[in-house]
Amino acid sequence: MYIPIISGIIELGNTYLEGKNKKEAAKAEAEAKVMVRAAESDANWESIMAQNSGNSWKDEWLTLLFSVPMILAFFPSMVDDVQAGFEVLAGMPSWYQYTLSVIVAASFGVRSAIGVIKAKKK
Repeated sequence: MYIPIISGIIELGNTYLEGKNKKEAAKAEAEAKVMVRAAESDANWESIMAQNSGNSWKDEWLTLLFSVPMILAFFPSMVDDVQAGFEVLAGMPSWYQYTLSVIVAASFGVRSAIGVIKAKKK
């Protein structure tokens, strides 16, 4: 007499657990798809930026611009001027410094540099 009741309760419990497992599996699959799409989007953005920069001089310009202080630092008569220049840049408003950082990061297609900038801000 009690066996059918116990059997029904066990079956009900199994059905509940199966449904819960299916729901969790569907949720995990959906999250995985979102992560894959995000990674594909990042890769596509990087590829487009690399293609577009192939016809531009801005990367070369920025490379030369950032190389000048390093080169001048090897000339003793220029060291004071280089240091003074960096002191002036350090005194610029933070919005200008961040904008310059974003321009450089975008030019070289380095999206991860944004994370470095945010970490430095804290």
